Amino acid sequence: MSTKRKRHTPEQVVRKLTETDRLLAQGADTAEVARQLGVSEQTYFRWRNQFGGLKAEDAKRLKELEKENARLKRLLADAELEKDALRAIAEGNF
Repeated sequence: MSTKRKRHTPEQVVRKLTETDRLLAQGADTAEVARQLGVSEQTYFRWRNQFGGLKAEDAKRLKELEKENARLKRLLADAELEKDALRAIAEGNF
């Protein structure tokens, strides 16, 4: 039986980090907090580095911008490939 990884939305991560701050202020340690979140300590620290200090709507916007950036990079790469292919054809190297 394999465990399927659960993907958390940026909004969920920010909400969980907010809850984490409350638990840490009450004296819980990091391992206990990560266990309550249902993630490893490594995941908790990665989330803290990536989303710490953001609000849920900021995290959502960040994710949208990252997705748009990836799409634009793919478009640019495709355009560069086409340009190289046309250049090769024009030079007679096809």
